[in-house]
Amino acid sequence: MPSPVVESILVSVVSSSPFRFRRPLRGPARAVAETAWVLLAGFGVWLVVAYLGVLPRLYLQLPALAAAGCLFPLRRRFPGPVLLVLAALTGAASCVGPVTAATAYTVARRTVRARTRARLLGAAAALLVVCATLCAPWLGPGPLPYGPALGLVLTPTAVLVPGLVGTAYGQQRRLVRALRERGDAAERARRLADSEARTHERSRIAAEMHDLLGHRLSLISLHAGGLELALERADPELREEAVLVRRTTRDALRELRQALGVLGPLGRDTGPEALTDATGTRADIEALVAGSRDGGVAVRLDWTGPDLDGRPAGVRRAVHRVVREALTNVHRYAGAAHVAVTVAHDEETVRVTVRNGAPPATPVPDQGTGRGLAGLRERVELLGGTFAAAPLPSGGFRVEAALPAEPGEAPAPRREEVPGTGGGAPAAPRPAERGTAQALTLALGLAGLSVLTALGTLFVYATAPHRDAGPRPLPRVGMTYGEVMGSGVIDNAAVRAAATGREPRRPPGTAGCVYPFAGATEFRPGSLTIARYCFDTAQRLIAIDRFTVPSIRDTTPWETP
Repeated sequence: MPSPVVESILVSVVSSSPFRFRRPLRGPARAVAETAWVLLAGFGVWLVVAYLGVLPRLYLQLPALAAAGCLFPLRRRFPGPVLLVLAALTGAASCVGPVTAATAYTVARRTVRARTRARLLGAAAALLVVCATLCAPWLGPGPLPYGPALGLVLTPTAVLVPGLVGTAYGQQRRLVRALRERGDAAERARRLADSEARTHERSRIAAEMHDLLGHRLSLISLHAGGLELALERADPELREEAVLVRRTTRDALRELRQALGVLGPLGRDTGPEALTDATGTRADIEALVAGSRDGGVAVRLDWTGPDLDGRPAGVRRAVHRVVREALTNVHRYAGAAHVAVTVAHDEETVRVTVRNGAPPATPVPDQGTGRGLAGLRERVELLGGTFAAAPLPSGGFRVEAALPAEPGEAPAPRREEVPGTGGGAPAAPRPAERGTAQALTLALGLAGLSVLTALGTLFVYATAPHRDAGPRPLPRVGMTYGEVMGSGVIDNAAVRAAATGREPRRPPGTAGCVYPFAGATEFRPGSLTIARYCFDTAQRLIAIDRFTVPSIRDTTPWETP
């Protein structure tokens, strides 16, 4: 399996190369490219071994490679039979090794069951060794014991190592796919929860608007009815205008109820927590803090600036909701922690911060839904403010909201951000670049296995005995002149001169003699033993004689008179 470092380097190289593919190869084009690459690797192994002259029968290697090339595209449809047949061909012809290696990688990567994968790889390895053993006397190194050696050398490079790499890579892909699906499901659930929280908060705001506008419109209708009665006798013409105002107000109230009334049961606060005109003021926040103290939480309130009774109802209710939701979370997750509630109010901004320390004891694990904070974010950002909620390094939690004191009529829409990405996060590599990097990694791995296959084949063939191996045969009577010369018997002029006039009579029928230097030996001082090889007119050796002649030594310098 390619390591993350190698893959990241190849991804960067591919992404910066001007010759990268726009999209990865698919379908028949990909199958043709893969087949051509493995055949090229196998042909390279054949060329290396053939160039060094160790293959006994070159003409039988290439047909086996061609048959492997025809079977290779079928490895995905028939993984087991194709792998076994290619393993058998590899035992007979080592140049099929790269094709078998690519097939073993694909089969191991695509086979999910571990037992099935192990049986396939084990059967392929055993079949390769058996075929190499049986083919050794005719197609292999020669002697039968060297067949298993060749099979054991080819098995790791053609079956075991590619199978292990394919197993690891397949498990990694399945694990990444499962983690990706799990992450996508969690992301969808989170987005759904956030959407429900935003919808809930918007319906709550709509219900509040329904209550406020309904109350104001009811007052307008009531005053218009009183004006209608007062003008019935005083000014009939103006009475008609008052009737029009009352009817228009009634129609507006009815349409408002039709548009927003369905949201009331979902979003309206009822009971002791119902929102009133005093919601969000200093007295209201103090009441919330006092309620938390009564519940056993140590809460401190710091209020800076004037009261919020003069601010719009939306701002005050947002402040109330932030403090109430934050204190509720403290009661749920960190009831024994100290809490500080800070409200800073100036002419432009209302800033609310609720911060709690780390609880003394480990809290009960409760992930919650996160809808409360998502609803707060929706409410604050609809008013044009900012919201932040995050854990503290010390172990506590902080909720902070900054609201404009006088929100504009049309706040800027909130920009949706992609979860899990930041502004400075590097862009993920595109699928085409990652696929090309993986293809390059696998191609380099196949090239390395091809080199190992060639080296292993050469090693076994080099250590096996050959026909011309061993010591040269000794010359014997009846051998031809060429055979005698091939055994190392070469005529020497100096030895011939030493034998001239001192050699015994040549055998009858002798056409010529050879006096090799290797046969001249001085056993004792003053005598030289010479070997003579005599040939007839048919250039056949008819006699091998040895005789002794006197030897002559040069005088040493100090003996010169």
